[in-house]
Amino acid sequence: MRKATLADKHFIQNLLTQSFNDNRSVNYVVKQDKNRVERIKKLIHYSFNMCLAYGEVWVSDNQQACALILFPDKKRLSLRSLFWDMRLAIGAISIDRISIVLKREALIKSSYPKERIAYLWFVAVDPTVQGKGIGSSFIQELIGEYQLKERPIYLETSMGRNLPFYTRLGFEIIRTFDFGYTLYQLRKA
Repeated sequence: MRKATLADKHFIQNLLTQSFNDNRSVNYVVKQDKNRVERIKKLIHYSFNMCLAYGEVWVSDNQQACALILFPDKKRLSLRSLFWDMRLAIGAISIDRISIVLKREALIKSSYPKERIAYLWFVAVDPTVQGKGIGSSFIQELIGEYQLKERPIYLETSMGRNLPFYTRLGFEIIRTFDFGYTLYQLRKA
């Protein structure tokens, strides 16, 4: 596993867009219209930028998995982050949905602890190699990395089928949210 650079952006954006195409949480955030897939790409683009600036972006050595990690305690308001926020609002969410998405995000973030955490915003494995242990190995490397940094990992998933995967790796469900779909919040100490 290695830290990603800007040179990895295109690969990561494509892998995450493909992997989160049918994700209920992502599709709740982005406007559902004929440009939906392009809007998901814009969300991933935003998330990559935020994690590169205020967290870490990881790629597996074989380039079959990636993860975007945000450190909420390091996130700062700046002209650059405001610009990214505006591009996200206009390009992915759409102006008419901003208040809905902001309320959702505020509710989720209100349940985070005040301690330093690693927020696993997005993680994906190339769909052509899923089920071969690549995701488990990759997540275990991430767990080791953040245990060394003394940052518990938090994440959300709207995909109930992913819960056994995460619980096998030691994550525990700490809260659920109802947004017309169930969003599970998990933690790994």
